[in-house]
Amino acid sequence: MSHYFTNNENLKSEIRTIDYNYLDQHLSFLSDNGVFSKNKIDYGSKLLVETFLKQSNEAIENILDIGCGYGFIGVSLAKILNVKVGHTGTLDPNATGVLPLLLGKGTKFSKYLINHDKCYIATLKLGIKTSTADVEGDIIEEKDVDDNIFNKEYLSEKLNCFVGNLVQTPPIYSAIKVKGKKLYEYARNNIEVDIPKRNIEIYSIKLIDFYKKDKTIVFEVECSKGTYIRSLCEDIAEKLGTIGYMKELRRTRVGEFSINEAVTIDDIGNNKDNENWIKNKVISLEKLLKENECINLDKELVQKFFNGVKLKYNGLDGIYKIYFNNEFLGTGVVKEKSLKRDIIVISEKY
Repeated sequence: MSHYFTNNENLKSEIRTIDYNYLDQHLSFLSDNGVFSKNKIDYGSKLLVETFLKQSNEAIENILDIGCGYGFIGVSLAKILNVKVGHTGTLDPNATGVLPLLLGKGTKFSKYLINHDKCYIATLKLGIKTSTADVEGDIIEEKDVDDNIFNKEYLSEKLNCFVGNLVQTPPIYSAIKVKGKKLYEYARNNIEVDIPKRNIEIYSIKLIDFYKKDKTIVFEVECSKGTYIRSLCEDIAEKLGTIGYMKELRRTRVGEFSINEAVTIDDIGNNKDNENWIKNKVISLEKLLKENECINLDKELVQKFFNGVKLKYNGLDGIYKIYFNNEFLGTGVVKEKSLKRDIIVISEKY
């Protein structure tokens, strides 16, 4: 399937209107070829929206939509619930796995998720290079693969070469902006552009399996934010003396959020009328910050804190959870023995 990253000259524009009705609300969306679910609202997105709408009596103030397409989830919830909606990024069209959603006041904490390390399981197909470095692209080169490389010790040794700090060149078909344009826009118009390199870190990488007949290897990688697994796959293939592309990708962890804790679209569908089930699946902001230390303020200091006054605090620099009378107020930043408010999640009533 061609998508918006693909350099497909045969993919012509065909704008269409998609209508959505919920109670007395009517919304219309414009879609086009190359956009996810271009002909209709997909079942999963519709289910997510209507699940949130059924919880609207709980005074949701903000919802973070982490997704792509023509904006059905974000626009629908913003219009119907009159809430603030934002997003922090997307998964590639052919990727699966962990996708944290921030609800209510949790949207204010998106910056902490953006900076989280991630863990992936990737499948690398050797001997073929594509225009997008993944399975969605056009084949642009083929090359022989030495059967002797399909050896556990050899593959593990080569993978281990990538552990540490690296300078990576992102794929040309990516959403990184250069001079105000996304890289894939340059690629689609056959315009050469210098791709900015970025510093990344690979914390660990290990071989999971390999298939000599299919010329594929499966590996797990833990990495810093901003790491492109598509580029990593191409670099690994080069290390193995050939070319390759990312055939499959599954994100298994974002920070402390593991795929073992995740719920599927089917899970939500089967429990959409079970309010207690939904509440039990929502992770509190305090758990999001469970590794951060606490600071308890007295009544005199809490008002100064709310007002943005810097408070003296003899502690290490960093982000702290702030409490008053055992109630979580938000976060504060300690820098050079001074504490200043960061994110407040309750009304400033003290």
